[in-house]
Formats: sequence, structure tokens, C-alpha cells
Amino acid sequence: MRGLTLYLHSRRVPAACGAGAAGTAIAWLLTTAFSGTGEVSRTVLVLTVLLLVSVVAPTLGGPDDALDRTAARPWTWLRTSHLAAAVGFPLVLLLATLLTGTRFGPFGCVVRDVTGLLGLTALGATTLGTARSWFLPLGWTLAAAVFPRTGRVGEALTWQTQAPDSRPAAVVATVPTVAGLALYASRGPRPRTSPENV
Repeated sequence: MRGLTLYLHSRRVPAACGAGAAGTAIAWLLTTAFSGTGEVSRTVLVLTVLLLVSVVAPTLGGPDDALDRTAARPWTWLRTSHLAAAVGFPLVLLLATLLTGTRFGPFGCVVRDVTGLLGLTALGATTLGTARSWFLPLGWTLAAAVFPRTGRVGEALTWQTQAPDSRPAAVVATVPTVAGLALYASRGPRPRTSPENV
């Protein structure tokens, strides 16, 4: 248990959980105050998911890259478990609002957006490093919120804001989910400094 506690603190997980819960509560309160009760718009939903993903992003890497790569631990299993918990955390926060008057839903959109954007974040952590891992989900989500969403190609490219029954959106969202999990679990986050500079 002590090892797990040290791992969580080294990854700043308690701070991320607090920030995520506070951000969700603020988004819920603002939406209730300005839009009233009912289901939030898709744009509000995806921006709230983006906020939660950006809060989780720093937890994907530890303070010492060399220690992460040399420690005698089953890193593939640990990273997979970390991503599973990172998916579960936003899902619990957002789906809890289904019990209230102001709801972050529908369920299918919440699951698709959380898994897809966290997959993009994991890809970013593996290729760009933990500090820049939020670039991919932020860029794609802002483009999806701004550009038109017509036709099958438009649905695919703006999958975050589509209806839960959109097949192109589901297919495209699955790609970063699977790729991010596979790459992050096997390789971990990109080191902050390259070995040549050490």
C-alpha cells in the first residue's frame, strides 16, 4: 500500500483529482445558472471533458524519467492500470451529474469523448512528452468546436461533438483510444531530456 501511495503522490494524482472535481463542479454550476436544467450542449460537454483530460495529463509521467525506465516494476501493467483509472475518474464525475437536473450526457457521448481524448493525451505523452501531452486533444477539440460538422467526413473529423449514434465518430474515436493505450503502456512517456544531452 505504501508503494501505491508513493506512486500516486509522485504522479500528482491527488492534486489532479481535486482540480478535476472542482472544475466539474464549476462547469455544472455555471451551466445550471446560465442554461437552466436539462442536458448540456455537446460543446459544453466536450469542453468539460477536455478540461478533465488536461487535468489528468500531468499524471502520465513521473518526476524522474530515468527512474521510471530502470525501476524493477511491471510498467506495462502499471501504465495500463493508470490509464484505466484516468478514464474512470472523468466518467464517474460526469456520469454522476445524470442524477441531477443538469446532466452531462448522453452516456455514449461521455464515454466516447473521454476515451478518445485520453487516447490522444496518451499518444501525446508518448510522442511529445507529458508536459505537451495536452496539445493533441486541445488542438483537435478546438478545431471540432469551430469548424462545420456536415457529411461523413465532417462527422469523422469532429467526432467529439457528434451524436452518440454516429458511426464515423465512433470509428475515428476508437483509433486514438487503442493507439494511445498500446503506445503508452509499452513505451511510457517520452523522456524530458534525450540521452544525447545527458
